[in-house]
Amino acid sequence: MSDAFPVVYLARHGETAWTISGQHTGATDLPLTARGEAEATQLAEPLAGLMFAAVFTSPLQRAVQTCELAGFGPVAEVEPDLVEWNYGTYEGRTSAEIRAERPDWQVFRDGCPGGESPEQVGSRADRVIRRVRAIGRGVLLFSSGHFLRVFAARWLGLEPGAGRYFLLGTASLSALGYEHDRSEPVIRLWNERPHERRADQGQVRGHEEKAWR
Repeated sequence: MSDAFPVVYLARHGETAWTISGQHTGATDLPLTARGEAEATQLAEPLAGLMFAAVFTSPLQRAVQTCELAGFGPVAEVEPDLVEWNYGTYEGRTSAEIRAERPDWQVFRDGCPGGESPEQVGSRADRVIRRVRAIGRGVLLFSSGHFLRVFAARWLGLEPGAGRYFLLGTASLSALGYEHDRSEPVIRLWNERPHERRADQGQVRGHEEKAWR
């Protein structure tokens, strides 16, 4: 893998009340929870020292807050195409509630009535990809889970629905780039969660301290 090509970092926003409840959160402009703020703050460490030609964020406050807490608020530009999937009539509903009416429903295949289809989200992702690739240097994006999963699929040249394979947790960091040349897009890092790693390290230290007592 070559380091000579630009890398696009993807940061998903931190926890909100609806990520806890599992409700679909598209245009509903929820703030981060206190835990979500802590998660977002911990994104600053792995991003420290990296150079970005541009930083873009979704206009939704959960992404903007995450961007600010990670230390990039002053240099970020709002990009409307980074907004989360429009869930239409499924906004605010859980998958279990939706499947009680439509047992075979899958957002990455079926989209949402009154909202966006996978192809429409894919078209937005394509516009962002074209903008990013035209910059030709490192870029950092702050957005939401389903959009970023479609973005990754389109970066690789896959159909938008292939985003179903790329699970993302809150306040996660991922990176897309290239291998031998720009005709070979790849995933370089996926779903790295600094706040989880720190918690795991704390548990290990706690066990070690108990073992030495």
